[in-house]
Amino acid sequence: MIQKSNNPAAGDLLEKLVVVNRVSKTVKGGRIARFAALMVVGDGNGRVGYGLGKAAEVPEAIRKGIEDAKKNMITVSLKGTTIPHEVIGEYGAGKVLLKPASEGTGLIAGGTARKVLEMAGIRNVRAKCLRSNNPVNVVKATFEGLKTLRTEEEVAKTRGLEPGTLLK
Repeated sequence: MIQKSNNPAAGDLLEKLVVVNRVSKTVKGGRIARFAALMVVGDGNGRVGYGLGKAAEVPEAIRKGIEDAKKNMITVSLKGTTIPHEVIGEYGAGKVLLKPASEGTGLIAGGTARKVLEMAGIRNVRAKCLRSNNPVNVVKATFEGLKTLRTEEEVAKTRGLEPGTLLK
């Protein structure tokens, strides 16, 4: 479910629903049902964010999730249509391995990690969820991995070297 945002201030962000979770609270009079929606938004060009919205109705939870995702945007370092190097992201019990792939390989990833990578604009990568497959932990672990990505130029600048001399 990819939706185009019709908010011009959002900069044409794509929105994707990862999972809707039905939760209930037991009170004296019975159970109260609420919903939690995990959303991922991105521009398809290196900017991506995730948000968790909670409400009594599903559409309201989705709206809150999109708002939260727009507040938590990160910029991903890309090398063409793939990632610059192999990385492992961990969050809680979630662990995601991301490996760069050559042009034409495509996006080889499980459902939850795939949605994050699609929204980030990554077209050629291999991903594997190594531990927990809880959607919230997998999304957060994928984000932790994407945050640690650095291009050769960024590493050279940090070390005070000339770009291009790092891998010689």
